[in-house]
Order: sequence, then C-alpha cells, then structure tokens
Amino acid sequence: MRYQTINKFRKTHRFLGIFIGIQFLFWTISGLYFSWTNIDEIHGDHYLKGPQELIFNSLISVDSVENRTEIDLKKLELKAIGKTPYYWINDSLLFNAINGKKQNQISEETAKEVIRAYVLEEYQIEKIAYIDTVSKQDEYRGRPLPAYKVWLTGKGNPIAYVSAKDGKFQRIRHSRWRWFDFLWMTHTMDYEGRDDFNKITLRIFSLLGLITVLSGFALAFVTSTRRTKQ
Repeated sequence: MRYQTINKFRKTHRFLGIFIGIQFLFWTISGLYFSWTNIDEIHGDHYLKGPQELIFNSLISVDSVENRTEIDLKKLELKAIGKTPYYWINDSLLFNAINGKKQNQISEETAKEVIRAYVLEEYQIEKIAYIDTVSKQDEYRGRPLPAYKVWLTGKGNPIAYVSAKDGKFQRIRHSRWRWFDFLWMTHTMDYEGRDDFNKITLRIFSLLGLITVLSGFALAFVTSTRRTKQ
C-alpha cells in the first residue's frame, strides 16, 4: 500500500510537471527579462527630447473662438501642437488659439510637427499613416483613435503615435518594447488584450502550479518516511 501511494504521488507530480512546465518556463524567462530591463527604456524615453519651453504671443481670448456662444465651457486647456498654440475645450473641441478657428482633427503635416517636437533629430520620419481602428493585440491598443502612425528611421524600428483628435503625442514603440509586450502576454496568459490578470487560464495554471509544489513536498515526505523505516 505504501509503495502504491508513493507511486501515485510520483505519477501525479511528473504529469503536472510536464503539463505546466512550459508555462513555468515562460513565467521564469519573462520575470528575468522584467527584472533586468530599464522600464524607462522600455517606454522609449531615450528616443525623446526633454521638456521644452514655448512662449506664445498674440493669443485670442477664449470668448473669440469660433462658435463660442454655442459652447458650454466646463474645462479649458492651452496646449502646443507642434509649435502652434491651441485651446482644447471640454476634452472634445480643438480651436486654434491664434485665429480662433475650430479644427475637427489635426492634419498629417501637423502630426509631423508634433513628432519633430518630441522625438530626437537623429530619428527621421520615414512614412506616416492615418489609422482609425486597431486590433486587441496591436501595440497601440487602448489609446485614442483616430491617430497618426509614424514610422521612424533608426535602431529598434521605432514607431510613434499622435492622436488626430487633439494632437497629443501618445506613445513610441520599438523592438525592446515589443519583446516586453510578448513576454508580458505569456506572463499574464492574456493572449488577446495582454493586460487582464483575471483570465481563467491564469487561474487554472496558478492552482496547478500550487498543486505541483505541494505534490513535490508530499512525495518528499512519503519517500523519506519509507527510507527511515527501512
């Protein structure tokens, strides 16, 4: 009976080890990568310029912007898009702060100005595209759309994104970030959106991992007892 019990523990431990071993390997590799990387470099900070101070003159008043009487002003932000000042009203309306004209979206040329204002000069614009949809796995997932996707020259195949609605520089993605994103996917086991820690697969494998460890302890206990009696 004792031998049969030991054999059952052995088979269970071996089966669980083989079944979840690959996922354990991914967890270990991704954990090592996360702990050995600089998160600022993953964010792409080394591609960007430092804060810049811009001084604007001859701004019109908010009351002078186009269709001002039809706007229920609740929130106002003065922002630079490239080198041009704009009023961003109620997180939805964009007005040129020099001539007061409303802009539904920024132009492709304005998006290039935003890139030049944020990205170091050594990374030149290679091409630009207007996007209004992305997949759940896309590197720009969860960010404002529509947007301009801007491919840059240089090491790491960097791609920058600018919101078409308010001209805000959103993100810059590069090869090291993509490796981080892939390993993050294997770590969370969220193969769709990457960031959901409540996936049933993660819960199951976490429980199986606990059972594997406990079965190993149990196997060590019963085999050591057997040796002592012998």
